[in-house]
Parts: sequence; C-alpha cells; structure tokens
Amino acid sequence: MARILLLHSMYGLRPAVHAAAERLRTAGHDVHVPDLYDGRVVDDAEAGAAIREEIGRDELLKRAVAAAAPLSDEGLVYMGFSLGGALAQNLALADEKARGLLLFHGTSDLADDASTDIPVQLHVADPDTFEPVDWLNAWYLRMRKAGADAEVYRYRGAGHLFTDPDLPDYDAEAAEQAWATAEAFLADL
Repeated sequence: MARILLLHSMYGLRPAVHAAAERLRTAGHDVHVPDLYDGRVVDDAEAGAAIREEIGRDELLKRAVAAAAPLSDEGLVYMGFSLGGALAQNLALADEKARGLLLFHGTSDLADDASTDIPVQLHVADPDTFEPVDWLNAWYLRMRKAGADAEVYRYRGAGHLFTDPDLPDYDAEAAEQAWATAEAFLADL
C-alpha cells in the first residue's frame, strides 16, 4: 500500500479526480486529494488556464506543499494530472522521503543539479500539444541524469487529458491501459 498525494489538473478537482482516488483506494492505497482551486471546477481549458493564472504558479506550489507537509513523514508517492503532475514532480524532487512519482499528462522542468533515486512513471498522449515530443525526450534524459528510474508511456491518438471521461480528450482504451500500468507501478512500491 502506498500513501499518495493526488493533485488535480488546471480544470480543478473534477469528478474524474475523485474517481481516480477511489480507484486507488479500492486497490488498497491511502489517497489524499487536496483542492488547490478552492472549490472552482471548469470544463474548458481557457477557464482552467484563467484560474491557474489568477492564483499563480507560486501560490499553487505553496498550496501543494501545505497539503503534502502533514503527510510526508512516512514517504509519499506524489501523483498528478497535467498541472498537478508538474506540481507533484516539484514536490517529489524536493522530498528526500518520497517513494515515487506518478504523472499523468504533465511534467515540469528540472534544475540542472536535480538529484533523486525515486521511480517515476509518466503517461502522456502522443502527440500532445502541452507536452511536445522534444520536450518529453529532454525531460526523460534529465530525469535519468538526475538518477530517477523513469519510464514514459505514450498513447498514440489520445487527447491531452485522455483519462477524464467527461472531457473531449477522453480515450477509454488509452485510459484503461494507463491505469493498469500505473496500478502495477504502485503495487511494486
């Protein structure tokens, strides 16, 4: 069983995030899902980007840190969807007790001196306008250079947030493949 901090995308704490948390709880994991948007949930990217910009990346990171702080003593698996993935990555790389990093649809830049030995798994659409191939290749190489045991799973033809059944990007087959692979990753931790 893993203790997981699951961070939502720029769309907010949508039903798909709650469903993901419940799926992981059913598999025996302890899952915590903070609301970084103070209850705001949207259905389109423009509205989500507007909330993200209004709150600001620094404030979102502070909120994510505050959510992680009381949970991190035992070692967390950081997990996130898109924007939440970028935040989760930043938290995991700063947490010496982190047990793993599970990313869906999003990454963040890495400092040149980043260092970690945690297992990392990324699930991303191929192609993805938010995570271009050149970016992903460079991200993977930087993760490996930092010492992470990184795996990247690409889903051809899927949309950016392909695991959310209430969004136009949804791809049922890709979502189920990603979840099966992610659940095996978590079971191995």
